Amino acid sequence: MLGLFFDTHVNVSDFDFDLPADLIAQDPPAQRGASRLLALKRSSGCVSHHQFADLPSLLRPGDLLVVNDTRVFPARLIGHRVPGGGAAECFLVRPTGVTDEWLALVHPGQRLREGAGMVFEAGALRLNAEVVGIHFHGRRTVRLWTDDGSSVREAIDAIGHIPLPPYIKRSDAPADRDRYQTVFARDRGSIAAPTAGLHFTTELLDALAERGIERAALTLHVGYGTFQPIRVERVEDHQMEAEHYEVSAATAAALSAARREHRRIITVGTTSTRTVESLASEADGEVQPARGATALFIHPGHQFRLVSGMVTNFHLPRSSLIMLVSALAGREQVLAAYEAAVKERYRFYSYGDAMVVL
Repeated sequence: MLGLFFDTHVNVSDFDFDLPADLIAQDPPAQRGASRLLALKRSSGCVSHHQFADLPSLLRPGDLLVVNDTRVFPARLIGHRVPGGGAAECFLVRPTGVTDEWLALVHPGQRLREGAGMVFEAGALRLNAEVVGIHFHGRRTVRLWTDDGSSVREAIDAIGHIPLPPYIKRSDAPADRDRYQTVFARDRGSIAAPTAGLHFTTELLDALAERGIERAALTLHVGYGTFQPIRVERVEDHQMEAEHYEVSAATAAALSAARREHRRIITVGTTSTRTVESLASEADGEVQPARGATALFIHPGHQFRLVSGMVTNFHLPRSSLIMLVSALAGREQVLAAYEAAVKERYRFYSYGDAMVVL
């Protein structure tokens, strides 16, 4: 794990900004990829405005673009309590390692104590849950099973709802199963999309390849930490939740070659950035393949070893995500870019527009 360099005088309030509520995107654009793109130059703070389809022209031949190929699963289960019949919701956070057991957030928490039951149904399909453990911050361990012994995973996929972020003030729709998923999603396991990747289309990926921009994929399964508010006053006091990642030998080799040849490594999203910066490297600079968990918290003062640019969305005030972008581009420059985005009425957050930091 990479060593970190902290500025112990950075306050969470330093990452606040004003955002009109009507700029929070509630739906994706009519067509995938039809987003705007704000470009921020790290060296000067200069901001320019583009369409996301312009990304190939903003990158250089030889750049290595690193994407997160995790796949979102429908982690939000809506049903009723048994006995009693009152409404119940179970948000699956991550498997515990015991077959068909999950760490989850449940509602109403005060009614769902140890031994409480829930049922989730869609047509003839029925998924049962029992609370088998109680933890801090409203979390529960739940055991899931089907009446007929069929696959719990398949039942979750059939019954579950796409876990849209809480700032999207609507229920999920069938279209979200496609639109809240990247075109390169492969490995199921996230409860939130790596949203910078939502802008890419197969046509744009082809255009990037034709421009001579290399692409590599890694996997980081996005967990509840992506929604986790920062409850401390000083940045360095915040603790990230660990998330599982995997970097293949082929991706490690691509990173090593780019580093050796002094080519830029451009990560797509904060998840790819955190994963790449978590990787170990040998004394000669070779990056090693790995799988494990990272709780790396990147904020101003972090010394980047591999990442030199990133594609990202616009993030919540006071969030670990805006702190990560500020670590790369500088807090003042990022906040000035956000101010420009508000003035130009960019759409914010998961289904919003994008920015590229170079």
